[in-house]
Amino acid sequence: MSDVRARRLTTVDVFTRVPLRGNPVAVVLDADGLDDAAMQRIAAWTNLSETTFVLPPTAAGASYRLRIFTPRSELAFAGHPTIGSAHAVLAAGLVEPRDGVLHQECRAGVLPIRIDGDRLMVRVPDPTVRPEAVADAETLGAMVGAPIGGVPRAVDCGPVWLVAEVPTEAALRQAAPDLPAVDRLSVTHGLPGVTLFAHSDDPETPIVVRSFAPASGIGEDPVCGSGNASVAAYLVAFGRPPARYRASQGREVGRDGRVDVEIGASGRPIEIGGAAVTVVDGQLTA
Repeated sequence: MSDVRARRLTTVDVFTRVPLRGNPVAVVLDADGLDDAAMQRIAAWTNLSETTFVLPPTAAGASYRLRIFTPRSELAFAGHPTIGSAHAVLAAGLVEPRDGVLHQECRAGVLPIRIDGDRLMVRVPDPTVRPEAVADAETLGAMVGAPIGGVPRAVDCGPVWLVAEVPTEAALRQAAPDLPAVDRLSVTHGLPGVTLFAHSDDPETPIVVRSFAPASGIGEDPVCGSGNASVAAYLVAFGRPPARYRASQGREVGRDGRVDVEIGASGRPIEIGGAAVTVVDGQLTA
């Protein structure tokens, strides 16, 4: 049974410098004494795409330990909760970076988070593009309400997203997925959902992304870090991505976030990140 008491709770908008844009994450800054069931209840109660819980580290060299929950389940890694939680622990004065780097312990391992001005950039777990076909282009296109170019592939970077390219930005922005069908596909293959991307003519944001995760209790994720990391891994496998670019995501749900992506010369490592801003600071009794 959990130790019920007042705990500091903060909400951070991630991949934005503007409050009420980007993607919100709730961060419980002193999660000691909360058991798994209590964490899951809190995550269901906040009803955000993710809620995180900050704990003392157990791995050598880690700055802190983080557990990440959707309204339905725990994740090994997720991008926007990682960036938002790093922002929160720095703002609360709970940790000090070493040489401009935090080290977050999570179920995916100990991940470095680089502080670059007001941006935070996390090195994502090494992604794997799976060779097997989860759905062909025609089937997936009918499911998401948009044409699919190329071959859809499952990409594992902690969460396993089904990633596919849509030929035009307009077609992607107009996509209207059959969420129950996406849910069934996701549950069958152990995915949080489907991430789609398209190339854009906007030089500021040459990639546009949308992520649908009904299996995690999220119809459309406003701005998804792991989805963007999976897109980068897909581009490495099937194209020639620039060494760095900025992606647009969230406009369709009124959030309009920006995700910075940096790719090593050999296609690894992949870093994703951006700015974050605190919008709520208070306490939770749990």
